[in-house]
This record gives sequence, structure tokens and C-alpha cells, in this order.
Amino acid sequence: MKSSQSPAEQETARAKAEAQEKRRELMEQASNAAQSAKDSMQQAGQQIKEKAQVATEAVKNATGMKK
Repeated sequence: MKSSQSPAEQETARAKAEAQEKRRELMEQASNAAQSAKDSMQQAGQQIKEKAQVATEAVKNATGMKK
């Protein structure tokens, strides 16, 4: 059975499929990187919040404001 596409058309279709797969892979990598950055920022924010709470309690204790 003979293909109805010329060799150039077949090559173009193959290149397009490869480009689409590469795009999908890059989008997945970008999504994973964004999720990782989000998780890191949330963790850092939580650590800062906890340190601020400890510092606030220390100031309250030092100034006698703690009840």
C-alpha cells in the first residue's frame, strides 16, 4: 500500500509530532517547577510566621505585656 503523502509531507508530520511532544514535556517541567516554587515559598512563609510569633512572645515576656 502506497502512502498518499510525499516524503516531505511525512517528514513535516513527524517533525510536528516531535515538536508537540517536546512542548508537552516542557510544559510539564514548567508546571512541576512552579509547584515546587509554590511549595518552597509556602514553607518559607510558615517559618517566618512561626519566628515572628516567637519573637512577639519574647517581647511580650520581656516587657511584662504577657497576661
